[in-house]
Amino acid sequence: MDCSTTYLPFESTGYFSKIVEDYLQQHENIRSFYLHEPNWAGVDSSMRSRDKHPVNREVLAGALKQQYAGQENAEAVLKNIELLSHSSTYTITTAHQPNLFTGPLYFIYKIIHVIKLAEKLSAKYPDKNFVPVFYMGSEDADLDELGFVNIDNTRWSWETKQSGAVGRMNVDKPLLALIESISGQIGVLPNGNEWVALLRKCYANGKSIQEATLSLVHALFGHYGLVVLIPDNPVLKKLFVPVMAKELTAQFSHKEVNTTIQSLGQFYKVQAAGRPINLFYLIDDKRERIEKEGDLYAVSSMGLRFTEQEIMQELDAHPERFSPNVILRGAFQETILPNIIFVGGGGELAYWLELKTVFEKAGVAYPLLMLRNSFSIASAKLTQKQLSLQLTDADLFLPEHQLISQYVEKHSQHQLNLDKEKDTLKAYYEQLSTMATQIDASLKDHVSALSLQSLKKLVELEKKMKRAEKRKFSIAAYQIQTIKNTLFPGNSLQERQENIASFYARYGRDVIDMIYQASGDISPAFGLIKIQS
Repeated sequence: MDCSTTYLPFESTGYFSKIVEDYLQQHENIRSFYLHEPNWAGVDSSMRSRDKHPVNREVLAGALKQQYAGQENAEAVLKNIELLSHSSTYTITTAHQPNLFTGPLYFIYKIIHVIKLAEKLSAKYPDKNFVPVFYMGSEDADLDELGFVNIDNTRWSWETKQSGAVGRMNVDKPLLALIESISGQIGVLPNGNEWVALLRKCYANGKSIQEATLSLVHALFGHYGLVVLIPDNPVLKKLFVPVMAKELTAQFSHKEVNTTIQSLGQFYKVQAAGRPINLFYLIDDKRERIEKEGDLYAVSSMGLRFTEQEIMQELDAHPERFSPNVILRGAFQETILPNIIFVGGGGELAYWLELKTVFEKAGVAYPLLMLRNSFSIASAKLTQKQLSLQLTDADLFLPEHQLISQYVEKHSQHQLNLDKEKDTLKAYYEQLSTMATQIDASLKDHVSALSLQSLKKLVELEKKMKRAEKRKFSIAAYQIQTIKNTLFPGNSLQERQENIASFYARYGRDVIDMIYQASGDISPAFGLIKIQS
């Protein structure tokens, strides 16, 4: 499959927040909120910092080996798991919840980014090893966010009665039926049945969603050596007990985040404020808040009450029953992994920038933060439309109405802009106002009102002229709408809406290699992937 990729700076797209743009440019307003610069010097700094915070590699490798038991074609992954036993091995990590069938495209992009980074670093530092890791946030209980998928602008939702942590849910009849419905949509495409067969294999009846997601991600990326980590594991949670104990007794993370967001909020919109206790109680199909009520710890929705001694005993005996929320999830990740770079989207980086002091108080290494690569994928047909309309790549990011107006003004044979006429009209009324006020000063307001009325009518005329001319360019306008709806569905980025299925069904596994080839490493960018054939 032939394709080309052009790259644009994130700040030129209009789709990224001020805090992300300033982070990329290392603006002085944000420098105190991170530890390592997003460049090669930052990589060196992050490795030195990580060496001061060793992890229990034996427990990590053992948990991963057990997790991968029975997975097919796992040679590259098992080799990387063995490397994790060595102190010269670091991880490059991204994280996401177990979205249904991988969810939005950026799920794929962030995984490929860590793979490319690990390869680049392995070449740059041959005396060290770098393992790409996908950390699965399987304890997330927001099924409304995770339980649907968009394929070619068609939304498919999983209608299940299960509740609690999504990763612990099981594949059921409604989910199997959903796969068959998707088969009816994409089965007619060249590789649609191949994608559906993969879903059927990975999402077997009765299998947990976290196991199914592991199987699917492994099938797509295992040959690159990507290690998928499911942290919902008692032996891994045991490693985080000291931090969770500190959170329960001192509620330290909430205090640190509140202090940080007061400073950060002077310049940016802040995200994660957290709660007094940033841990959930997780058991069976329930994941509920732990709250302090006087001297007791309460899980009110379950009718549970613990004294401090009782909850410490519960934590020691059953660490798997305690689940960090967004404020402590990263600290848990960095406790169990020898990680030096965390790759995330704009929203993820925004809340990680609130957490540096939380990591310090927890005694956990704070990694280098890397904004993931972003892409929009255009078919050969769509690329041809762009060429025929003479639209630049930068043009594509303009609002649809502005893009159409720009096209009409560029190609119309008539004058559609009345700016000169407006200026002439303003000058006329200024002269008229001077004449009138010499006779009677009270006439100035009357002339001003006449001026505003005339200008308003001239603006309305200009709009009518443009609308009339636009109708003559209806075919071009429709083509522009098609391009915008494909690359920016719902005025959002394609990567936040569409699932990989629509592209896999058309291009097969080659689409994964195509994204891999287009993906950068240490210097992320927004890529427009244009398929030629």
